[in-house]
Amino acid sequence: MTARTTDLREAAGPPPAARGGPDEDLVLLGVRHHGPGSARAVRAALDAYRPQAVLIEGPPEADALTALAADPAMRPPVALLAHVVDDPSRAAFWPFAEFSPEWVAIRWAAKAGAELRFIDLPAAHTLALRAAGSAEGVEPAGPTGPPDPAAPGEPAALAPPDAPAAAAQLRIDPLAVLAETAGYDDPERWWEDAVEHRAGEDDALAPFAALAEAMGAIRETYGDGGHDQDAVREAHMRLRIREARRAYDRTAVVCGAWHVPALAARTTAAADRARLKGLPKAKVETTWVPWTHRRLSRASGYGAGIDSPGWYRHLFTAQDRPVTRWMTKVAGLLREEDLPVSSAHVIEAVRLADTLAAMRGRPLAGLGETTDAIRAVMCDGSDVPLALIHDRLVVGDVLGEVPPDAPAVPLARDLAREQRSLRLKPEALERELELDLRKDIDAGRSRLLHRLRLLHIEWGEPVASRGGKGTFRETWRLRWEPEAAIRVAEAGIWGTTVRAAASAKAQDAALRAGTLAEVTAVAEWCLQAGLSDALPMVMRMLADRAALDADVAHLAAALPALVRAVRYGDVRGTDSAALGEVAAGLAERICVGFPSACVGLDADAARQMRTHLDEVHRALGLLPDRPPAAAGAEGGSPEGGGAESGGAGAGELRERWAAVLRAIADRDGAIPGLLRGAAARLLVDEGRLPAAQAARLMGLALSTGAGPVEGAGWIEGFLAGGGMLLVHDERLLALVDGWLAGVPAEAFTDVLPLLRRTFAEFESGARRSLGELVRRGPSGAGRAPAASGESGPPGFGAGLDQARADAAAQTVRLLLGAMTGADLAERPGG
Repeated sequence: MTARTTDLREAAGPPPAARGGPDEDLVLLGVRHHGPGSARAVRAALDAYRPQAVLIEGPPEADALTALAADPAMRPPVALLAHVVDDPSRAAFWPFAEFSPEWVAIRWAAKAGAELRFIDLPAAHTLALRAAGSAEGVEPAGPTGPPDPAAPGEPAALAPPDAPAAAAQLRIDPLAVLAETAGYDDPERWWEDAVEHRAGEDDALAPFAALAEAMGAIRETYGDGGHDQDAVREAHMRLRIREARRAYDRTAVVCGAWHVPALAARTTAAADRARLKGLPKAKVETTWVPWTHRRLSRASGYGAGIDSPGWYRHLFTAQDRPVTRWMTKVAGLLREEDLPVSSAHVIEAVRLADTLAAMRGRPLAGLGETTDAIRAVMCDGSDVPLALIHDRLVVGDVLGEVPPDAPAVPLARDLAREQRSLRLKPEALERELELDLRKDIDAGRSRLLHRLRLLHIEWGEPVASRGGKGTFRETWRLRWEPEAAIRVAEAGIWGTTVRAAASAKAQDAALRAGTLAEVTAVAEWCLQAGLSDALPMVMRMLADRAALDADVAHLAAALPALVRAVRYGDVRGTDSAALGEVAAGLAERICVGFPSACVGLDADAARQMRTHLDEVHRALGLLPDRPPAAAGAEGGSPEGGGAESGGAGAGELRERWAAVLRAIADRDGAIPGLLRGAAARLLVDEGRLPAAQAARLMGLALSTGAGPVEGAGWIEGFLAGGGMLLVHDERLLALVDGWLAGVPAEAFTDVLPLLRRTFAEFESGARRSLGELVRRGPSGAGRAPAASGESGPPGFGAGLDQARADAAAQTVRLLLGAMTGADLAERPGG
């Protein structure tokens, strides 16, 4: 190659796209990102052309990472991640699937020993331009844009979910234009017929030449098609292509088909450099991260997304009979879900799919035909199983893997080490994890998940446990999303290990807390996450805030979290003695100030105070008699911090609280009826208020002088615990019934919403029993004399049905294994 030839090439630019053969020094392979047909065609073209250099659309900062693509531990789907060093939230992904043409080219170059380079606009400029566009009020292309399968393949950006997409709506979908020109109303269907189902051809480069010609016609008509940043990107690509052509005799470029006409255009290097001059720049870091099929789908918002990554992977990996193999997969999935699917179903579904393809003029049954056949044959016309098939197979939950020696922030390396040691592998499929905190490995898993939540790395979410309500049980819903890599990079500013980062984050959260309840929440989190390093500082903040805060509502809001923390410390084996002392001190101050804090409240404030009343009552009931640190000592010690040494014990605190409840329940109208009724109900539930005294308090609250609204508030507070109290105590029911019957008509409309809200919270069985009792007339005041022969509980029938009782007794004896031969003979039909 002479210098004169090189100069001419640089002046003229690249030759026409993909018309080259073995004698040409450059071919442009325009593809659809994540297209299995394009991937097969690229592999065939590279095998035929045998380039010395392979150039791929992607960030040049990743050139140093290409060697990892050949590592056996690298399993797609994976993505290149680039983020700004000082602001990891400004980041972008370049995803690759097993069936992505770019990934096929990367693997081919690694195997053939060809030079591999990325030629797109550097991520340093891309992320800086995105930040500049946001600052100017122009939202860059991101997850909110429409799918653009054959177009530029812009990186998946972390943009706000509510970003305006007005500019994105003006973009041209080149596949839609080609499909409409060919007479198709569905671009996906046209692409499958034209590319995915196309049989092999003798000339491996011919399909790329045809696609380049079509894209050229579209760009002549629509210009940049709404992709206003493409001119800058394509200028940089042309410069990198010129560099490769000077260095190698044969160069292949794999890029989005949309770019091929621009890369083949005749321009000068000076013009391209001028277009790139003055671009903003940021310092970035790049690495490989796992990706998922779900994030490749259009629902993920990635600009080059696809509807059915699982289906496309199947088309790419199935060596022969793809429809038959697909139906077999579907049958296996349905059988796992206990649906009756036989081999005959599979055979009939394949026949129906092929018939539908022939009727619709398609070369091979596509996803539409297979779905219709599955619905008709395997699902009996129901779309419910189809939703499962779409989620598990058509989209899929495949999660890629990257080698452990891939570049990563120290925090990410420590997290990977923790995951391996705890045998807690990240998975894309959502699953529930049951933990028993009495086991060391489960306790370690719980600490790790709580630490990650504190760092806003949302891998796991705690949910209600089905195995019991003990404090030693936890249930987590786990699902690993690729965005977690960004969160890990962001959390790296707090420390190099998960524990150190979570401790620093907890201390910062305690310093920034605006209320006492927020500080107690941080303290509880420290206990759950096992952050003993951060707990002393958080405890100092908690003690200072508690000493200065005189608002009883604030103290009441803080107490439940403290008590939960003490209980967590007990089951997790951590020292929570200091927390127990603070909790006891808060409880004493609440007992002193709570009655006066309830005086003179309006309806909204009373409702809020009633919530605090219930939470404090529940918290004091859970407060252990002695803190865990003092439980093993005889009588405790000043250093041990037992509740007895630092203040009142839990038993004494509960007695004080009972006195507070009695004072509130006996108070006159200065305290809202809602609070007085709630206090009376709590006393009744604990057996501290006899039924006769409860009836007396209800009678006073529902007297004529109390007022209907105040009486309705008392009933709402008293009955908040459920309606079974009225079912079993007809004296109280008679008081409520008599009061309600005597409410004046003019006040009834004010009382009715309160009563409806109260009774709507009852279980259906309690409401039904109350309705039956009221229909018959409750016992006590206002009830008619009992009918002759009536026995048993009042209001529940006129005596015992002996025959039904005997049948029930025989069944009970049979269940207990106490039935004799005589008993069996006496049974009806025995």
